[in-house]
Amino acid sequence: MTRARTTLVIGGGIAGLATAMALQKAGIDSVVYEAHPTGADGIGVFLTLGSNGVDALRVLGADKPALAAGFPTPGITLRNSAGKHLGESSTGRSLPDGTTSQTLKRADLYRVLHEQASSRGIRIEHGKRLVGAEETGDGVRAVFADGSEVIGDVLIGCDGVHSAVRRIIDPAAPAPTYAGLITNGGYTRGVRVDTVPGSYEMIFGKRAFFGYALALDGEVWWFANVPRRDEPARGEVEAISGDEWRRRLLRLFADDAGPAIPLIEATTQLTTMSPIHAIPHLPTWHNGRRIVIGDAAHAPSPSSGQGASLSIEDAVVLAKCLRDHPSPQAAFTRFEAARRPRVERIIKWAARINNSKAAGPVGRVFRDAMLPMILRMTADSKALKQTYDYHIDWDAPTATDS
Repeated sequence: MTRARTTLVIGGGIAGLATAMALQKAGIDSVVYEAHPTGADGIGVFLTLGSNGVDALRVLGADKPALAAGFPTPGITLRNSAGKHLGESSTGRSLPDGTTSQTLKRADLYRVLHEQASSRGIRIEHGKRLVGAEETGDGVRAVFADGSEVIGDVLIGCDGVHSAVRRIIDPAAPAPTYAGLITNGGYTRGVRVDTVPGSYEMIFGKRAFFGYALALDGEVWWFANVPRRDEPARGEVEAISGDEWRRRLLRLFADDAGPAIPLIEATTQLTTMSPIHAIPHLPTWHNGRRIVIGDAAHAPSPSSGQGASLSIEDAVVLAKCLRDHPSPQAAFTRFEAARRPRVERIIKWAARINNSKAAGPVGRVFRDAMLPMILRMTADSKALKQTYDYHIDWDAPTATDS
């Protein structure tokens, strides 16, 4: 058994790597344990990093390489299936230097964070799938599927929506909630789209939801959200071939205005279809010296555009709490008090968006009539400011974060 008097970070994705860097900034050693035997998740999907997420990365000194991997996407234009303009929505606000929200491929953000963590001397061990974690009195013993064990001071679960750490902390923890949507997407060139680079177009189709953005280099990034009432079995939709999904998507979007059909036809490789899950309310985030953060504790749906940003915020705030409080239990309690109201408010907002995407014929008429007014009313709302103006002052005591 390895005795590492340090913090054990379970999960080597965005949340885990950001956590390790934040801990290092706080003067706390850590080791990252990742279940997969190799690095990035393949081509994967893309994500929006809100201006608040960029600001949190800036605390870690990792914002510039992340920004270089993506492109600014400050706003969204929403349309109905006939192409009617429903309104505009913001994906963020401008930071003092003018930087706004960014869109980048998940694999690229992972690559940037992995390179940043490795260059700072943070140890990352692959092929370490957690199967158990118990307290030892003054530490935590983690047990992995390969038979190895390690002891650390605390254990932080950054292992995503299907977290093993969450079930270890609370065996009665609720399962992730299926959002009623499955999703995939792709990247292609050579298709003319009627939008400016860096602007999202979102279309509430008759049968499914379609979104796309034109990257600065001319590549179009697109995604589809397909309503499905019953939750797919684990691996069910992932097992269906890309060619079959292409045929299904072409049928779903056949009657909608917009470029969905040519974009889908021109994409050589579709990303893997997967169900959308969320964790709207997890009663227990921590127990003793063990805690979950990021998607393991409070996964919003992708509709929020906040999953990665909230995970990076969590990493920075938790490191501050561990720095400022005398015991893990006190730090975890303060962390939850600081974070739970914010993340659950954003999750509820994203759930309402999902309901609009899956609306039936009557619901679509109501949505198309009301959405323009709602968008105008919320364009500069308190909720929008609370989401995107969130700033973590690294040097201030944890209790003063705004």
